[in-house]
Amino acid sequence: MLSRGATSLGFKLKKADLSPAYIAELLKDIVPTAVELNFQICVSKGAELATILTEYFKANGFYADPTLLVGSINIDPVDRILVEGANLSKEFVINKTKSVVQASMGLPFYKVIGVNATTLSNAGAFCAQELGYALAWGNEYLSSLIETGVEKSIAAKKIKFNFGVGSNYFMEIAKFRAARMLWAQIVMAYEPKCLREDCPNNKPDGLCRCAAKMRIHAETTQFNMTIYDANVNMLRTQTEAMSATLAGVDSLTVLPYDIAFKNSDEFSERIARNQQLLLKEESHFDKVTDPGAGSYYIETLTKELAEQAWKIFLDVEEKGGFFEVVKSGELQREVKATAAIRLKAISGRKEILLGTNQFPEFTQKALTKMDAAKLISTDIDDCGCSTAGVETLKPVRGSKEFEELRLATEKSAKTPKAFMLTIGSLSMRLARAQFSGNFFACAGYEIIDNLGFDSVEEGVKAALEANADLVVLCSSDDEYTEFAPAAYELLKDKAILVVAGAPANMDELKAKGIDHFISVKSNVLETLQGFNNKLI
Repeated sequence: MLSRGATSLGFKLKKADLSPAYIAELLKDIVPTAVELNFQICVSKGAELATILTEYFKANGFYADPTLLVGSINIDPVDRILVEGANLSKEFVINKTKSVVQASMGLPFYKVIGVNATTLSNAGAFCAQELGYALAWGNEYLSSLIETGVEKSIAAKKIKFNFGVGSNYFMEIAKFRAARMLWAQIVMAYEPKCLREDCPNNKPDGLCRCAAKMRIHAETTQFNMTIYDANVNMLRTQTEAMSATLAGVDSLTVLPYDIAFKNSDEFSERIARNQQLLLKEESHFDKVTDPGAGSYYIETLTKELAEQAWKIFLDVEEKGGFFEVVKSGELQREVKATAAIRLKAISGRKEILLGTNQFPEFTQKALTKMDAAKLISTDIDDCGCSTAGVETLKPVRGSKEFEELRLATEKSAKTPKAFMLTIGSLSMRLARAQFSGNFFACAGYEIIDNLGFDSVEEGVKAALEANADLVVLCSSDDEYTEFAPAAYELLKDKAILVVAGAPANMDELKAKGIDHFISVKSNVLETLQGFNNKLI
């Protein structure tokens, strides 16, 4: 990986494998002083891992200057509550976080407590929610450590934030900028004292400003990942990576474009690495500090987002802190409500997922490229050291319900046919045929388009000869008064008539038995689900 452009490595360890010999084999031929190393393991093994790493670095000659050893151990007991429903006590959380901090004192530049706000992002949270809850999350750990006697500056320096980054380009830039500003305010409110006499950032007041610096890792969100037209995922992750980089994150992970439907291969992983390398080596995004500074739009957005997030933070604190909000399930319910709002927006095309709910590739099949119908997994990596008892928060993909429609069509013995009966006004029939074809293609239907017919009779005849299941009448609102009833009478029970548009005389047409209309006001998902129930 290092020879292919990666500048940091991440290891997800099983607690049963942890031993000095295992770590020695894992880090063989790796120079820890030259590359950032990140580890994730069961919370019960965090302190042991920190001890093993320290001893390994000392034994192998990497400890001459401990400040050169940069990395993290992602211990986040509260995240286990969120994703596993683990019924952990606050005492357990405090003990585990304090023990790993104490064990890592020999590694001053190792962050050992993670705030995994990616869990919120992947579950569908808004930017303000993710930020506000993340701040409360970090403050929960910070205040708890300080209360148990950990030096304030040390406690703050041991915390690392892991955020998701979505497709709302400027909002994501603002989120990371606001995060650094607000976290600095929170940390400085504790008045952490600088423990170094030679610190270049020291001021006469003796406060540790280094402790107020937020360490941020960003990961492209799973929420936007799609199965159909999956190459578009590369465009999504590229813009997400750009916004995170321009916002000044410390490190970044770009998820492979095919992660939603298969185990990523060498090609997709290479593309994910190259997306980052292009930003760094060719676009030089890492050479400018805070390029958004001074932009009226970004500065205003940062301020507004900071205010929204701060309100969420204060609300959590008033309710007893982040731990209490999670254990009560209130946070989970709030994020799920947000996800429902976003899913509704996607179902009605208020939020666009290109290739899924808008402009789908008509002929594409997915079953053949999926690994045993694999989706982004909601299975939890349960280390087995806790019992469930709290409401969980699972990853959500905005495209999932649309994909279920298309997969149902693929699995069906018959692919429904949608026939465009284009007639009358040239501009209106073409526009509505394009809209309607795009509409029904979202469910994987076969689209039969036409340039136009001279009469309704001619169009209906052609539709029946094509064995159409749906006949979509595409014309102007005024012409529907004549064309729609005529088409309905000719079709009867032979095929379903759908009128493209929302004409002013819709009620009159409904009174004559015409029930199906599609327009920009339609809920695409619900409409297609209704047709699927009839046709598949």
